[in-house]
Amino acid sequence: MKVYLNSPINPEEVKKLRIGDEVYITGVIYTGRDAAHKRLCELLDKRESLPIDVKNGVIYYVGPTPAKPGRAIGSAGPTSSYRMDPYSEQLLKEGLKVMIGKGPRSKEFKQSLPKYGAVYLSAIGGAAAQISESVKKCEVVAYEDLGAEAIHRLEVENFYAIVTYDSKGNDLFEQGIEQYKK
Repeated sequence: MKVYLNSPINPEEVKKLRIGDEVYITGVIYTGRDAAHKRLCELLDKRESLPIDVKNGVIYYVGPTPAKPGRAIGSAGPTSSYRMDPYSEQLLKEGLKVMIGKGPRSKEFKQSLPKYGAVYLSAIGGAAAQISESVKKCEVVAYEDLGAEAIHRLEVENFYAIVTYDSKGNDLFEQGIEQYKK
């Protein structure tokens, strides 16, 4: 099913998403990889404020390349998501609702999604140029010293991804494997 979402995300809409749904997000999403996630969690450990508002938010695991003239962003393909697993639950506790990346996640991560009413989406690896076309504006908002791994605020229009783990505990990877075992 095709689902159009606006970010910040309505938590009730997240609960309706099911594995395999094609999602088109319009609004603000933030980028972040493991170095940025580590810093965010260090702030939370110290009970300090985050430099971004993750409540009902979306984080895309990407390290974008510099923009070419006339473009908002360069190549913006997803990175492997498992590196964010140690940090994800702390951000989910803060209200993060959607994470986007590529590849499978840990058992512990998957179990945290129903607890916090969140989902994991997969962006298509190898489609970085296509993905970048949905980005209308890009600016660094935190950790500029991390270069491409800094946190960027992206304004996107119809950013495409697929629901891989839903808020009910379903796993598209496992379902696909089981389907082809038969």
